[in-house]
Amino acid sequence: MWGYPEYVPIAKKKQDAEKVLAKLKKKNPNVNPVVIDGNKIAKTWWGAAWNKNLESYADYSNRIGRGRSYVKNGFVLDLQIKPGLVTAVVSGSRRNPYKIEIKIEELSKARWKKITELCGRKFSGMDELINGKFPKELEELFTQKGEGLFPSPKEIRFSCDCPDWAGMCKHVAAALYGIGARLDDDPSLFFKLRNIEIDEIIKKSVDEKMSSMLKNSGKKTKRVIKDANIEELFGI
Repeated sequence: MWGYPEYVPIAKKKQDAEKVLAKLKKKNPNVNPVVIDGNKIAKTWWGAAWNKNLESYADYSNRIGRGRSYVKNGFVLDLQIKPGLVTAVVSGSRRNPYKIEIKIEELSKARWKKITELCGRKFSGMDELINGKFPKELEELFTQKGEGLFPSPKEIRFSCDCPDWAGMCKHVAAALYGIGARLDDDPSLFFKLRNIEIDEIIKKSVDEKMSSMLKNSGKKTKRVIKDANIEELFGI
């Protein structure tokens, strides 16, 4: 007989999720659960901007909220980020957790060229980026709908082996929020996911800046940015 599924208290769901996670870790020591500390899913600019970008699209705004409680309560038992691909394991109402796959399209060469050229002109902003801070003036370049680095719904494809027929089930939504949380710890994962090289943006900016300085002064300069500084900034 059709009917509503049996209600399971959150505390019981958490206990079940912890048991499943323990089993997963025995099989695979590389399991990497998403752990949320506090009420906010993401606290840094990178993580918050990722989530805000997803929520800004009408296609997602009325569905992605289904995953907030799942990620906050520790139901994303594993989340792995690779170039163009995110895989996740999310605990649900059944004994076995659900497997999620999220594919992100690679940035087009034309769009990437446009972004690097625009970033190259943002001299002061790039100085902040090199020093580990996210410059406000670069925010639009990264988040502009359909033009920036953050993906739009048409660039995202996902699947989940749960029986939910919704366009975006709560397990996929939890995994998407999990990406934002993971960017809190390591923003370089964003560039890995989009399969782009952050040092291209920084070096473009430096080239533009040096060219401008030489043009104005008519003198040569030995001022350069070392690759080590770029690598240290994003841990690459």
